[in-house]
Amino acid sequence: MRYIFLIALLTLVSCTGSKKEFIKAENALDAGREFIDASLKGDFKKAGFYMLADEQNTALLKRSENDYTARSKEEKNNYALSEIIVESVTDSLPDVSLLHFYNSFDKEKHVVRIIHQNNEWLVDFKYTFSNQ
Repeated sequence: MRYIFLIALLTLVSCTGSKKEFIKAENALDAGREFIDASLKGDFKKAGFYMLADEQNTALLKRSENDYTARSKEEKNNYALSEIIVESVTDSLPDVSLLHFYNSFDKEKHVVRIIHQNNEWLVDFKYTFSNQ
């Protein structure tokens, strides 16, 4: 009986644990924070979920992933543990928001452009820039 229970439990865990599901962002702030947090932690699959999927954005995300991979273990850890400090969210158009932020590790200011398209809030990475 124990053996059957163990097999059933392992089967259940292997079926449910193999694929992560991400929750769709409800607004621009959620999309921006999820994208930034995933990027800081090196979870580029999750970051991609919250990003507008086009050729230029995909290439930029891949470059960010390569840059992340080249960092030291200590630097990756510092980014992963850093807090996102949101300075403001501004709506430049009805379906476009700009999120002004920095993280507590490097304190470099950035602006992320987030668009509402097809009933989804997504980061348009090609319009993300440092605000130094």
